[in-house]
Amino acid sequence: MSPYATPSAKKFLRHGVHVALAAVVIAAVLTIAQDGDFWVKLVYAEAISLCSWAAIDFGRFLFKPHPQTGWPQGWRAVALPFLGCVVGYVVGQQIGDAVFGWSSFSAYRHGHRPWIKDVLLSAVIGFLFSLFYYLRGRNAFHRAQVATSERDATLAKLGMLQSQLEPHMLFNTLANLRVLIGIDPPRAQAMLDRLIAFLRATLSASRSNLHPLQAEFDRLQDYLTLMAMRMGPRLVYSLELPAELQALLVPPLLLQPLVENSIKHGLEPKVAGGRIDVCARREGERLVLTVRDTGLGLGAGSSLSGGFGVSQVQERLATLYGDAASLTLAQVDDDAGGTLATLVFPTTPPAFLAPAAGSTSTTGHTA
Repeated sequence: MSPYATPSAKKFLRHGVHVALAAVVIAAVLTIAQDGDFWVKLVYAEAISLCSWAAIDFGRFLFKPHPQTGWPQGWRAVALPFLGCVVGYVVGQQIGDAVFGWSSFSAYRHGHRPWIKDVLLSAVIGFLFSLFYYLRGRNAFHRAQVATSERDATLAKLGMLQSQLEPHMLFNTLANLRVLIGIDPPRAQAMLDRLIAFLRATLSASRSNLHPLQAEFDRLQDYLTLMAMRMGPRLVYSLELPAELQALLVPPLLLQPLVENSIKHGLEPKVAGGRIDVCARREGERLVLTVRDTGLGLGAGSSLSGGFGVSQVQERLATLYGDAASLTLAQVDDDAGGTLATLVFPTTPPAFLAPAAGSTSTTGHTA
């Protein structure tokens, strides 16, 4: 629907200001053309213009304006400006006469030609204004249609990316379970029970466009608990989420693909295993999420930088936030070594995404 198709005090005020400014120009032109008093011309121009505008702009809602333009259709679209200009001219003349204490209509007793000329002049000006706002309303409607199409295309792309990520996550988790079945069946049974609950919660959450950051950390806690059941003491992790950031809305499944890559390419190939630390912090209007592992790192034959999960996260961020978001991977040069993945994106979600409700349960911080 065009924004001009619904009543709005702000739009009416803006239109009125435009008309009042145009009346100043009209008064100046008439003063030069007719060699009259500018202030007299200004009072009449303002009174007639504003009365004509009010009759037309408010009157169009009596004829059920078309949603694409904000104006009535058919013969009403022509009749409304004409009638509005006639009403505005008559009422505006009366207001001007009241201000100066005379009667302009007495001059018309000697013939109708001056009256017809003045009415036609008002009608032409009124039609030009009406045409201007008609075209603006139609253009606004088309711009809204384009924006809606772009939003739908973006949501479709996000849906495709998430649909690709879900089976990838599922297959990785099942592969981990398959390994455990062969070496420790009782532990594999316990892991399977937790896996069922984890997948139910994760796949349900991934159907939303946004969820609270707390829910993202909850799912990460579940996943790392699963991995800890398989890797045992070879995996240690911590999750740090400040309370003031728990309710921030973020796209789902941003952190888990990065953690999966850290385990698969960084910690699993390392005999001693290692540690994963996931942290969230706020820097002004940006949210910063980090995944730090003490695995093999980028310089030890790791394929982390080219992982499927990393590319998925990068593409989703670019689709949602454009250049305002980034994902960087860096080699850690301290004694522990490993890799640091850093996600940065605005704390305010894109306007085209509908807020989605999510879990707000407490996240565990160590395991």
